[in-house]
Amino acid sequence: MAPQSTPEQQLARYEFKKTLEELRGIKGRGTELVTLYVPTGKNIGEVTGYLRNEYAQAQNIKSRTTRKAVMWSIESLLNRLKGYKVPPPNGLALFVGHMDVGKDVSVPVAYQFEPPMPLKVSAYRCDSSFWLEPLEAMLVEHDVYGLIVIDRSEATLGWLKGRSIEVVANEQSLVPSKHGRGGQSQRRFERLIEQAAHEWFKKIGDMANDVFMQNPELKGLLIGGPGYTKEYFASQDYLHHELRKKILQTYDTGYTDEFGLRELLQNAQATLVELDLMREKKLIDKLLAEIRKEGGGLSAYGEDMVRRALTMGAVETLLVSEGYGMDRLELLCESCGAKKEATVEGGTEAVDYNCPSCGQVMEVVGRRDIVKELNEVAARYGTSIELISTDSDEGKVLLTAFGGLAGILRYRIG
Repeated sequence: MAPQSTPEQQLARYEFKKTLEELRGIKGRGTELVTLYVPTGKNIGEVTGYLRNEYAQAQNIKSRTTRKAVMWSIESLLNRLKGYKVPPPNGLALFVGHMDVGKDVSVPVAYQFEPPMPLKVSAYRCDSSFWLEPLEAMLVEHDVYGLIVIDRSEATLGWLKGRSIEVVANEQSLVPSKHGRGGQSQRRFERLIEQAAHEWFKKIGDMANDVFMQNPELKGLLIGGPGYTKEYFASQDYLHHELRKKILQTYDTGYTDEFGLRELLQNAQATLVELDLMREKKLIDKLLAEIRKEGGGLSAYGEDMVRRALTMGAVETLLVSEGYGMDRLELLCESCGAKKEATVEGGTEAVDYNCPSCGQVMEVVGRRDIVKELNEVAARYGTSIELISTDSDEGKVLLTAFGGLAGILRYRIG
């Protein structure tokens, strides 16, 4: 299984996701946005030669506005590549151009960074939006597990992809239940029932083979259900022999529907302890257990309470939702010199803040992503920070019920 990601890796992933969100929101006119991918091992001289040729071709663009924008973008790319003799270990992604801000006005934008995983493409594209598919593919969770819950009356197949459960199919069987007839009639009906059960297991096995054998990323298979049925299904030849090798374990579940898939994961925690889904569930369960204690136990939630506890060094583990998305503003009153901080939604314009001393409108002199800011504060006090995704049920609870920010404390605060 993949090792649990470190807080540093989680923060890097958060910053990468946020950058992609910013890039997705940028739109240009015509072909004024330029994407350049330089994979590791690519000769920088070849790339600059290609760009110079594109610069010459761009002079033939009929639209004067588009021509100037594209030529400016290529010049910007050439200047940025001057700082590299060879690409970074994971390659280089560059995005430059002019963003349309409405009313026939555009502003220049430029991004360049090393992706978190090696680039596998070399590309140059001009369009009205940046080409992000190669980077978005890096966000796909690579820990993929197959899920089966089954008894003689029902079966459900699903995927565990990273932190998310995806139901593939739910099937109802036609296997008769036991009956009270005796003699030869009983033996005949028992044979019919067992034949029907065999056909049912074969049907589900064939479905599982079709679904799970198609994914080369499959790490393992979890099988659950009530009684002995699951063990029988897993031990016979209903599944392809390659799938049978990937069975991690069988687990008792009371249900064989979608809820049964979630029950299966609950019972498989020991097996899947390294998965982020289980890590997140344990953290949120621990937080909720503290909140239910008298006086809130060793818990803090909401920005004000968490920030106070953090600066006191009282936070053992800081839980931050990846969907938090708030910025911290630094405000200055030019009239009296007073300073103030405020929190706003990321990417939005700041509202007017009046100085608490003289009442004049304060100027915004600084703006920072709160997750990055709190990570720096946490590092000073030896506090671990855990970024919780919004894909899992537990992650949704953190975001919707607690505003996306909470802390498990070392000691209670007054």
